[in-house]
This record gives sequence, structure tokens and C-alpha cells, in this order.
Amino acid sequence: MKILSNILNRDQFTKLAFILLMVAVITSLHYLTGTEHTSSHGIYRRLYYLPLVLGGIWFGLRGGIGIALLVSFLYAPHVLIQWGNLHQIHLEQFLEILLYNVIGFLTGFLSSKEQAQRHRAEKHSERLSTSYAKLREQANLILEIEDQLRRADRLTALGELSAGMAHEIRNPLGSIRGTAEILRDAFPPEDRYAEFTKILIDETDRLNQVLENFLQFAHSESGAREDFKAEEVLQNVLQLCQKQASDHQVGITWDKQTLPTVVGDADQFKQVFLNLMLNAIQAMPSGGGLRISSEVKNDQILLSFRDTGPGIPDENLEQIFNPFFTTKTEGTGLGLSITHRIVQNHGGHIRVQNAPEGGAEFTLTLQPVGQPS
Repeated sequence: MKILSNILNRDQFTKLAFILLMVAVITSLHYLTGTEHTSSHGIYRRLYYLPLVLGGIWFGLRGGIGIALLVSFLYAPHVLIQWGNLHQIHLEQFLEILLYNVIGFLTGFLSSKEQAQRHRAEKHSERLSTSYAKLREQANLILEIEDQLRRADRLTALGELSAGMAHEIRNPLGSIRGTAEILRDAFPPEDRYAEFTKILIDETDRLNQVLENFLQFAHSESGAREDFKAEEVLQNVLQLCQKQASDHQVGITWDKQTLPTVVGDADQFKQVFLNLMLNAIQAMPSGGGLRISSEVKNDQILLSFRDTGPGIPDENLEQIFNPFFTTKTEGTGLGLSITHRIVQNHGGHIRVQNAPEGGAEFTLTLQPVGQPS
């Protein structure tokens, strides 16, 4: 802006210098030309209108009046002294001086009005642009809210269905596991049927864990609005994931720093961090790296989980938080849905994108204590 202002000042200075040069040249012609050349003086008098009109157009009312007064001041002595020696002062020359001022005023006034209208039009255009940007932002926000409402409706319906099914299945499942334990105790450990009973118990436990996921998914409450330290929960989750990360040859780096206290239930966010870390580790079966970074931006806490895996196909990015959507052969598709619900219930946001350098990046936006929901 400063450079542009300097350019405009130089442009105005050039225009003013040009006008003053024209006035000086015309005035010199008057004083250097003898009074016997009346036709030449008539031409010179009318040449004054050029700088007058230019002054009004380029500099508005002040420019028109200023140049008119300057011309009057320079031309009046020529009329009084040189033409006065002839004892015959033409009235039309004094009227010409009056006309200079009238033309300078009118040209400057009209130019100022035009500049004011153009300035108002530019301001109006800026306001329209600002309003359009706000409307666009609000429209995007409405679309996002509508998408969240549709997802919430699906989650509510699926949650109610899941809760009913889980409760109905859980009781007979407990009976199956109890029966399998009795059968296991009836066979010696080396018997091949003992191995079958172990498989039955393991699969029963796995199915029970699936039911736990269903029940947790159906649980719509946000949990206790407590406070917790994100770095402490992260430290605990890192210890839990260390063994699995080592087995997959995944290195985890954490840019640890002190963060404001977060609004939310520590146990629920422990599950959020655990889901994101385990998903990242499982996305890199041949090894890789997981980088966890954090920052405070616009009074909000940002936590980023970026892996070096293959990333997420673009067509799956919009569905990644939908319930039962999974690309794993052994998965319920509820892990990220539960994560999304927990974060939203505590006034936060979660988004996913593919990092430019490769891999997927999940970013959590959490609400610090003391900030409005």
C-alpha cells in the first residue's frame, strides 16, 4: 500500500508540474508578444482553458479553483499594465478572467462530484464483496451443519438399533462363554478338543468386544464435563501403543509441549487418542512413522496425528466417520464414528486429510477451559 501511495503521489506531482508548465508557457507568450498582435493574444487567452480544465478534472474542486486563481493572478497584470498603456482596456478581457474562475469552479465541482460518486461506488462494491464473502461462509457453515445433522440422525437411529440388538445378544453370548469354559475344563490341555474350546472362548470374547463397541456407539451422552491435561492422557496412550508400534516397526515422535487444560472426560479422550494411534499403526504394516504435534491457535487446541502410510483414497475421505464404514477385513467400522461423536459431544471438531508429503493426517480441535462452547 505504501508503494502504491508513492506511485500515486508521483503521478499527481507529474500532472501538477505539467499544468504549471502550460500556465507558465502561455503567460510567457502573453508578456513576450507585443500588444499589436491582438489575434495572437486572443489565442493565448483561450489556451488558458486547457490547464484550467485539466486542473479541475485531475484535482477536483480545489484544483480547478486553484489554477483559476493562479491564471487570474498571472494574467491580470498583463491586462492592466500592457493594455492599459494604450488607454483602451477591453471589457471582454476582464470578463475572460471572470470566466476563468467560473470554468475552473464548474470543472472542479463536477469532477469532485464524479470522484465522490466513484468513491461511493467503490465502497459499495467493497461492502457487497464483504457481504458476499460472509454469505458464502454462512452458506458453507449451513451445509456443514446440515451434514452434521444428517449424520447425527443416522447415528441416533443406528445407535438405538445397536443398543437393542446388543442387549438381546449379550445374554446368550454370556451363556455360550460359560458353557465353553465348562467344556474347556472337562478336557486335558493336550486334548485337541481343548484347543477348540479355546477358539470358542476367544471368538466369544471378540464378539463381546464388538457388542461393547455397539453399546458405546449407542451411548449419546457427552460424558462428564471435566477438565484434563491432554499431554498427560497422550503420554498414557503412548505407553499403551508402544508394544504394537514396535511390532509394526512404526516410530512415534511427539512434539511434547504444555497445553491448556481441555474440557472433557479424560477416559473418553483416552479412547479417542488410542483409536487414532492404532489406526495409524495398522495403516503401516511394513513400518513407517507417526508424528504427533500440537499448538494453540485462535484460543483453541489443535492436535495433529500424521502417519507416513498410503493415505486415504479421496472417495473415502467423506465417509471415513460414517458408522460401519471400514476398509479393514476385520473391523466393525465404529472406531472413528465413536471418536467423531466423542469429540463433537465435547464441543470439538475432527477432520482428516491426506498430507501433501504422503500419509493421512487427523486433526483435533479441542476446547480449552474458560472458552465459550
